[in-house]
Amino acid sequence: MIDVAVIDYGMGNLRSVEKAIEHVAGGASVKVTDDPSVVADARRVVFPGQGAMPDCMAELEARGLHAAVMKAAAEKPFLGICIGLQMLFERSEEGNVPGLGVFKGDVRRFADEKMVAADGARLKVPHMGWNEVWHDGAHPMWDNIPDGDRFYFVHSYYVQPAEESLAAAHSDYGFRFTSAVSRDNIFAVQFHPEKSARAGLQLLTNFISWNP
Repeated sequence: MIDVAVIDYGMGNLRSVEKAIEHVAGGASVKVTDDPSVVADARRVVFPGQGAMPDCMAELEARGLHAAVMKAAAEKPFLGICIGLQMLFERSEEGNVPGLGVFKGDVRRFADEKMVAADGARLKVPHMGWNEVWHDGAHPMWDNIPDGDRFYFVHSYYVQPAEESLAAAHSDYGFRFTSAVSRDNIFAVQFHPEKSARAGLQLLTNFISWNP
C-alpha cells in the first residue's frame, strides 16, 4: 500500500506535483498512477490537473478511473488541484460536459464584461499568476498559512458552488470567486500548490498530516 497516489489521466503537470509532495512527505511513499487498484489501495489521493474539462472526463472513462476516483472522494483524504477541483461539480461550461457531481454547482468561464480591475484596467483571461487567497473559515489545511497569502493560478474557468458552506477560500479577479472548497474528507483548490513556493508546500505538508 502506498501513502499518496497522484492520479495520472494523461494531462497535467504530474511530476511537479509528485516531486513537491515527496519534498514534504517525510519519507511517505508517493506514486503517479493510472491504475485503479493502486488508487483504491492508497491511503491518500491527489487529483492534479491542467487542461480542458472535456478531455479530463473522457480520459477518466478511457482509463477506467471513474469509479476509483469516486470511491476515493467518498472514503479517504482527497486533494483536488485545478481541474481536480472543477471535475467535482455537476457541469462545466467548457464543452458543456457533466462532471462527477460530487458537489452541486457549476463551472463557469470568466465573463469578459466582468474582467475589469478596481483601477479600470482590463484583466486577461486566462487568470494567470499570483493572487491572494482568503480563508472562508478555519480548516486544518490552512494551518501555518496566513489568510491572504498568495498562490499561483492558471485558469479560465472557476467553480460556482450551489452551497455556500462548501467554500473554503475565495480570491478576487474582477469579482470574488471561490478558489477552494472543502467537505468532510475532500479539499480542493483552483490554484497550483506545486507552483506556489512556501505557501504551496505548506498546504501539501498539511495534506500529508490531515486526518479528516
